[in-house]
Amino acid sequence: MFFAVSCGRNREKTTLWGGYQALFRVIFPRQQKECGMSFLIGLIAGVFGGLVGLGGGVVMVPLMTRFMGVPQARAHGTSLAVVVAAGLSGAFAYALEGTVDYGAALILAATASVTARMGAHYCSILPEWELKRYFGCILVVAAFLLATKPYLQFLAVFSLTGWAAMAALAVTGLVTGFVAGLLGIGGGAFMIAGMVIFIGMSQHVAQGSSLLSMVPAAAVGAWAHWRRGNVEVPILPGLAVGILIGAFLGGAVANFLPEQTLRILFAIVLTWLGIALIKKSMIKTNV
Repeated sequence: MFFAVSCGRNREKTTLWGGYQALFRVIFPRQQKECGMSFLIGLIAGVFGGLVGLGGGVVMVPLMTRFMGVPQARAHGTSLAVVVAAGLSGAFAYALEGTVDYGAALILAATASVTARMGAHYCSILPEWELKRYFGCILVVAAFLLATKPYLQFLAVFSLTGWAAMAALAVTGLVTGFVAGLLGIGGGAFMIAGMVIFIGMSQHVAQGSSLLSMVPAAAVGAWAHWRRGNVEVPILPGLAVGILIGAFLGGAVANFLPEQTLRILFAIVLTWLGIALIKKSMIKTNV
């Protein structure tokens, strides 16, 4: 008798728990683990960007593929969609300080938006091992630019003006837009390098201008990726919220930490990640 009553109670508890689970699935269609992981990835990427002044795409893509199992092409498209939110937030902060060259940003945005769609198209048709190889190469280049960032001003040997400066900005935008669409990064490091080296723009103004210019280009590229099914829409909110909070925290903490040491440390990490991806792409059957 006692056994029968116990079994009945257990069945009742099981049924009740099943009802709770069903209700939870209705209210929260995505698993908590996935939402938490996307927020954490966005947070890490935002802190990285805030600390060293680079976009979070170079961090988001490897973390999404490694810890969330997102395919390489989809990680690129998803990252580019998040870059839109991060760029808007960062550009607004720089605009308040008056460190944005709107003319340069307009040229960069217009030209980058043209080639961002092309990059997204090639991202959809290239094999995953090839995307890994290209992304690994970009990580190594980004690491070099990160380590040499304080010295870019000394390379400003051109200081172009007029039509020559506009042409240099246009070429920079075209190249950066294609890379952004292909690999899912904002391309801020390349825009900054182009503005500082070719037209002699100050570091802070170049950073603010690059953030503003990458927003429309990233939006165009993200739209092209979304049309091809290369955006993981359910994890976008977690990534976006995480990167916005992380960028604020990283920017605040950066004032109390040795910036050059941080740059070198992150450059080493990016180089290691890049080389690892390149090596992995060599074994086509394993990627």
